[in-house]
Amino acid sequence: RSSDSPLRTSWQLQRSHFKLLNNHLDYYQQLETTEGFEMSDRLKELSDVGVSIWLDDLSRERLVSGNLEQMLETDSVVGVTTNPSIFDKAISSGGADYAAQIADAKARGLAVDEAIRTMTTYDVRWACDLLKRVYEKSQGYDGRVSIEVDPRMARETIPTIAEAKALHWTVDRENVLIKIPATVEGLPAITAVIGEGISVNVTLIFSVERYKAVMDAWLTGLEAAQAAGKDLSKIHSVASFFVSRVDSAIDAELSKIGTDQAEALKGEAGIANARLAWVAYEEMVASDRWKALKKAGAREQRPLWASTGVKDPKYSDDRYVVELAAPGCVNTMPEATLEAVKDHGNIHGDTVSGTGPDAQRVFDDLAAVGVDLDAVFVGLETEGVEKFVEAWDDLIENVKKALG
Repeated sequence: RSSDSPLRTSWQLQRSHFKLLNNHLDYYQQLETTEGFEMSDRLKELSDVGVSIWLDDLSRERLVSGNLEQMLETDSVVGVTTNPSIFDKAISSGGADYAAQIADAKARGLAVDEAIRTMTTYDVRWACDLLKRVYEKSQGYDGRVSIEVDPRMARETIPTIAEAKALHWTVDRENVLIKIPATVEGLPAITAVIGEGISVNVTLIFSVERYKAVMDAWLTGLEAAQAAGKDLSKIHSVASFFVSRVDSAIDAELSKIGTDQAEALKGEAGIANARLAWVAYEEMVASDRWKALKKAGAREQRPLWASTGVKDPKYSDDRYVVELAAPGCVNTMPEATLEAVKDHGNIHGDTVSGTGPDAQRVFDDLAAVGVDLDAVFVGLETEGVEKFVEAWDDLIENVKKALG
């Protein structure tokens, strides 16, 4: 058969995922031999499918108390993500945990922005050190901690590039990921930062079309890094595809339409959207462009399912985890979602591979009942940026008060 036949391409993808899963399982078998190590059965089962479990939260309290370290040992957690809302909550309610650092910042006369970055990068650096063992044993596959550029720069390319480089330099850990929003202005920033050899977590991705643009920006960055003689094996990336917010927005549109056909589609969009993103990811993995970079030592940009906390109580609280399990993906969960999966998660293997046709039918049906999908995705991106800016502004005001 020809090298680009559908059968051969499918077999190559399955072989690649199988190899990825074997590496993943070998790593967890190493962990389980650690003295006193007892892993949650359901979370381990999810890991055995090939899903990397990352915690979508970080605070000084988690670090000081040893809570994060315990989650690494018992809950299959192998990475951490943060965002402006997480830091706003952590620092604004952190009290004594941040008091000494705030007092020092006040004594030094630091500007509020500098004080915030001092505290946030300190937490991320600490978390990177805790995850170093995971990073080394997984050969850089996991053990990652993300920190986001100033959200007020989401619509500005040059400041985003400068901020990403500054954060990377300040945290100064090989296992840090710099988060860059997938706005139109963020795409060239992603390319430039990857080209500098900096690992990136691309965030706020809502549509498959934007996801394809993200993958193109990442590949272009890798090509620039290769031309500059950088070690491609050291450049890591994930693409954070948001899930539950899509259901919230599209369910609201379906309620406005109000027909029986529209009502029947509620709760279908978020998971279908992510599964279509997986199809796009598989197409990228099968491309000649990627194969050339992989041969040069590059590592895949893994899909990361974000916004996995269920916002509508009528839906199962584990749905955005168990229905998006696939070998080679990341799922970053708020603690409540992680605990739900740990307690009663209905893990039933790979629930993504081969689901593309059904997912496309969902989107065809959404368009047929009158949902303007493009408008929904534009609105979600705008809202996502605005929420992070609001959280950052709140944090600035709270720290400004603390600094006097």
